[in-house]
Amino acid sequence: MTLSTLVSAPAPTAADTSGTGAQLALADDLLALLRTTTTEPRPDEQLDALTLAVAADLPVLLWGEPGIGKTAALTQLAASLDLPLTTVIASVHEPSDFSGLPVVGDDPAVQGVPMAPPQWAVELVRAGRGLLFLDELSTATPAVQAALLRVVLERRVGALQLPPGVRIVAAANPRASAADGWELSPPLANRFVHLHWVHDRDVVVRGLGGVWPRAELPRLVPERLPEAVAFARRAVCGFLEVRPTLIHRLPGTETRRGGAWPSPRSWEAALTLLAFGTAASVSREVLALLVRGAVGDGPGLELLAHLDRMDLPDPETLLAEPACAELPERGDLRQAALEAVVAAVGARPERERWEAAWAVLVRAMETGAPDLLVAPATTLASLRRDDWEVPESVERLATVIGLARRADRSVERATRAETGHATGARR
Repeated sequence: MTLSTLVSAPAPTAADTSGTGAQLALADDLLALLRTTTTEPRPDEQLDALTLAVAADLPVLLWGEPGIGKTAALTQLAASLDLPLTTVIASVHEPSDFSGLPVVGDDPAVQGVPMAPPQWAVELVRAGRGLLFLDELSTATPAVQAALLRVVLERRVGALQLPPGVRIVAAANPRASAADGWELSPPLANRFVHLHWVHDRDVVVRGLGGVWPRAELPRLVPERLPEAVAFARRAVCGFLEVRPTLIHRLPGTETRRGGAWPSPRSWEAALTLLAFGTAASVSREVLALLVRGAVGDGPGLELLAHLDRMDLPDPETLLAEPACAELPERGDLRQAALEAVVAAVGARPERERWEAAWAVLVRAMETGAPDLLVAPATTLASLRRDDWEVPESVERLATVIGLARRADRSVERATRAETGHATGARR
């Protein structure tokens, strides 16, 4: 293009300018349509776990790869719960932004030097409620992490106390995928309930279509609150009595210290979550996410197994009224209950108790899968004394147990044959 062409080109007219503005307005309209979404009730275990922890007023830390949807989930959570969202990028702040800036007054020797809080903290106090979102926690320097200790645990920012209506949720990327990432310090990590955020294909596809899962507070039943607290205390205290080495166990590696691990503080969090989960009747999967997120995978799984044992019926009650025995529905729990009955007879072998145990097995056969009876029936038969007559109930069980054994042998033979065929094919 020559200089003469530029000089002779017509200047933009008013119509052209208005046309550009109209196009920008249309672009804004299109963006508004894209951002307009709705929600629906939909089972989402990790969202349910997050919502329950927020309701329990426990700080939550979401771990996930970049772009997995942690920030979007927090935005949706705040909107669903009608809480104003305050986002603070931890990695771009100085320690004084959390511990407070010193402000020298007229007479500091008498009045001291107060620590002035940042604007976001003042606005939270003014609102009286809100969701404080501490983002990019794993890229915050150790000095900033140290300054966050009082914010997360004591809810203090400088000299300012955050109101009870403020909930705290943080997000972090694993160190390998974080920009200049740091491992979380053990004192800060132990103050959080850690939830590993992963994407669900169906949730993402339906959400991009305009419908996301709705975050709802757990439905607490007023009549169950005292019972839930008593159950949680009995469960956690009973577990720690038999596993005292798990009361405090600092992991040996730096990476694991930056996650969930057991301490008196995190056990208190687990107790709180267990009480809330019991009062709200949440699923076992949600409860597992929360308990493991508080005290770590190993101790959390052990506590969950302890809860299962607590739910087992008393074997003496089953032996007292075998015809009315109420056995667990879950197969593993049912077998554990039957084995407990047999163990109780073995601890105090008497003819009446031995016969009652066979009646319990008959009841189990009538109400559940017969294959679970093979092991306890075999053990119970070995407890027979020479002068004890075989009850008629054993004949009812013999056929079923025999069929179950033959089925197991058939499966074993088929498996061996398939393995042998595959081995021959490779040769």
